[in-house]
Amino acid sequence: MKEQCMLDIAKSRFTTKHYTGEKIPREDLDAILEILRLSPSSVNSQPWHFFVASSDAARAKIAPAFADFNQARVTLASDVIVFAVKTGLDETHLRRVHEKELADGRFAGIENQPNLDAGRRHFVGLHSDTLEHAIAWETQQTYIALGFAMYAAAGMGIHSTCLEGADFEKLDEILGLHEKGLKSVVALSLGRGKPDDSNAARPKSRLTPEEVTSVID
Repeated sequence: MKEQCMLDIAKSRFTTKHYTGEKIPREDLDAILEILRLSPSSVNSQPWHFFVASSDAARAKIAPAFADFNQARVTLASDVIVFAVKTGLDETHLRRVHEKELADGRFAGIENQPNLDAGRRHFVGLHSDTLEHAIAWETQQTYIALGFAMYAAAGMGIHSTCLEGADFEKLDEILGLHEKGLKSVVALSLGRGKPDDSNAARPKSRLTPEEVTSVID
C-alpha cells in the first residue's frame, strides 16, 4: 500500500551524522531542487531562495560559517543547500508571484483576480509589522520546504542532515546575502551516509501517540 510505503519512510529516516564524500546522482539532486520549488507556502508567498553548494570549493567556501560539529557534514556531504528568506516581501516580489500565477493559468475563469492578489497582500501584511516578524513568518514557510526535501530525500534513498548549528550572519556575509535582500535561516546536507553511522542503528524515539495527539469532540 502507498500509505504503508510513506509510513515506512518516516519510520526508517534518520539524521545522518557521518558522510562518505560520495556524490549523489545529479538527476536526484535536480529532483530535490524541483521539489523545493514546488513546496507549498502560505498564500503561495514563496518567500525563499535556495543556494546549492555542490563542488568541493563551494562547500569549503561556506564551511567556516558552520559549527565545528557540523564541519564534516558540510565538507563530506555530496551537496549542501542553504535556505534563505527575503528580508521582507516587497512590491517586486509580490507582483512577480501574481504575474506568474496569471501566466500559469492558476486563476483561469475566476473574475476577481485583483482580489486574489489583495488577499495575499493582506496576509503578508499581517506578518510585516516588523522586519523580525516578517522574517520569522517567512522562515516558517521555508521550513515547510525543508520538510518536503528531507522526506523526499529519504524516499530516494539519500541521507540528509538539517543544519541549524551555524553562524548565519557569517553565512550571509560569505554569500553576500545582505546585498541581495536575503537572509539565511537553515541548511540541509545531502549525500551518502557511512554504513557505521552512529545514528543509523539507534531506535527511533518519539513520545506516544496519546501524548502528542488529541481528538477534538
